[in-house]
Amino acid sequence: MDYAFHFNNTMAETGLYMALQRAIGTPQHPPVVLCIGSDLAVGDSLGPIAGTLLRRSAFRGYIYGSLKSPVTAKEAKYLGEFLKKTHPGSPVIAVDAAVGEEQDVGLIKVLAGPIRPGAGANKRLPKVGDVSVLGIVAKKSPLSYPLFNLTRLGVVYSMAETVAAAIADLSCQENVNCSQKCV
Repeated sequence: MDYAFHFNNTMAETGLYMALQRAIGTPQHPPVVLCIGSDLAVGDSLGPIAGTLLRRSAFRGYIYGSLKSPVTAKEAKYLGEFLKKTHPGSPVIAVDAAVGEEQDVGLIKVLAGPIRPGAGANKRLPKVGDVSVLGIVAKKSPLSYPLFNLTRLGVVYSMAETVAAAIADLSCQENVNCSQKCV
């Protein structure tokens, strides 16, 4: 089942948290978050920004990809197998920017299943992740990748904040000291 929340919705964080919780269930091992993207294009930086914010949170899991160490779509194809071998039994949450219909810009989608990184730039790469979080940052068009540079940083950053907060909430449990708001 797929879920979508607009980043301006005051309940987006809670909705994302609940959708992610439903998608991964109660894992026996800490989740792995694969934050895909590049810091070279504003629209493609959703994953690295979310990864950086997660590293600063009380998230108790594994994070791959940040502004300091981005994981691009090309690198993500190699990480799929690596993550399964390195973190057996851990659910992999893939976070990436995406393009979509004009009315979908600003939506954050949770998909039960893997994503194909780089699809918006017409790259044919293997799927990664068990659960996907996609932030629609630009309108899909033949020139989608150049539009990533025309995307507003404030929108991408706000989306990344919402995604990171929802994922950080996954590792919060009652009676545990956690600097993030636990839902």
